[in-house]
Amino acid sequence: MITTFRYLALSLVISLAGPAAAQEWILGAGFSDYSRDASEDGAAFVAEYHAAPFRQSNTLAFGLGGVAEVQATGDTYLGGGLVTKLDLSARWFVETSLMAGAYFEAQSENDLGSVLEFRSLLGVGRVLDNGQKISLSVSHKSNANIATNNPGVNTIALRWHKPLN
Repeated sequence: MITTFRYLALSLVISLAGPAAAQEWILGAGFSDYSRDASEDGAAFVAEYHAAPFRQSNTLAFGLGGVAEVQATGDTYLGGGLVTKLDLSARWFVETSLMAGAYFEAQSENDLGSVLEFRSLLGVGRVLDNGQKISLSVSHKSNANIATNNPGVNTIALRWHKPLN
């Protein structure tokens, strides 16, 4: 059952990454801090895809995205959902996202309470001279109390954005 759910979640991420709606790939590395004392904190690696916005104004854009995140401990998260970007100036921006997805712990100490977990993210970034971007983000994953156990995990990451347009 879990393997089937993992394949469905991965299919969602891949379907969001279709070439017709490409906007940017994001790669990042950082550190995850699990709320439970017995958990094993560690390095985190993230790959995201943000599709072209479906709604935008001069400074605010709304779109869809997908994420794959792997912890050094082997824990994985695959999700998809809403991403937003607010341009503060020609060079600076704020990004947010809210994604639902599947979380698979590699060790019982890093159990977040359910396979269904939600990730919220807040980041601040800068556009580089070549059009690429860098950002610093803070994200939180939890099951929003839909399970009796809901310890959560927080991740801080430095991210590199590669536009595909």
